[in-house]
Amino acid sequence: MSLPAVTEDGKRLARRAAKGRGVAAVARAGFVGRGVLYLLIGALALRIAFFDDDGRQADRGGALAELAEKPLGNVMLWLLGAALAGMALWRLSEACFGQAGPDGRKASKRAMSAGRFLFYGFVAYSVLAFAAGDEGSGSGSSDRQTKDVTAKALDWPGGQWIVAAAGAGVVGAGLWIAGRALLRKFRDRLRSAEMSRRVRRGADVLGVVGGTARGMVFAVAGGFAVAAALQHEPGEAKGFDDTLRSFADTGAGPWLLALIAVGLAAFGLFSWVNARWRKL
Repeated sequence: MSLPAVTEDGKRLARRAAKGRGVAAVARAGFVGRGVLYLLIGALALRIAFFDDDGRQADRGGALAELAEKPLGNVMLWLLGAALAGMALWRLSEACFGQAGPDGRKASKRAMSAGRFLFYGFVAYSVLAFAAGDEGSGSGSSDRQTKDVTAKALDWPGGQWIVAAAGAGVVGAGLWIAGRALLRKFRDRLRSAEMSRRVRRGADVLGVVGGTARGMVFAVAGGFAVAAALQHEPGEAKGFDDTLRSFADTGAGPWLLALIAVGLAAFGLFSWVNARWRKL
């Protein structure tokens, strides 16, 4: 058998595996894991809005620390890390062979999947490292990390432009996420025809509320990065926790933060909807 034929057979087998039940199963587990993280972050943000936050961060690190204190917390951390690794594997398969849908093999969509693979790969690694005992890996403050990275970037040649462009990109991504949620674009990725009317309505509410809140947080965080670049002041950049706390500093006080917190929790529940009804 010639080498091109062997290569083509290998690609065909890899593509079949990427579309098989195994990858679908780990993808659905990944959505469950993502839902757990957002539910915990939403609960932490709600605690910050109205109660004593006890020094907890409303970000991934705070969520992991919260989970670690629960009964069988370390076991749950390992399961969460494995689930998110499954999400990364699924995104990698999409980058290599395309997403579900008629235009899933477009270069732009495959590039987006590659970016998501890197993101979820990093998140999965940080969770697994935290479960293995490296507390600094998963539970570090997102605010401190954001300020440190921004400070280093601002010292590069053209650093202000780089940070400003990155911040503007995050603003754009946040607005894109919120816009798609408001337009209910998520319906295209769900097996809506198989849902009951009640489930479909519930998915719509969770998708709109959750996606809009998540997009707003990203957009505001990006705005702080742009401000840090314009003022050449790393302290103006904010991580997930400080971005959430900034909502409480508005005229609406803690109520706006509470609304965002409920939205993030809704996105967590919507992730579970995806675990059951997502087209893969």
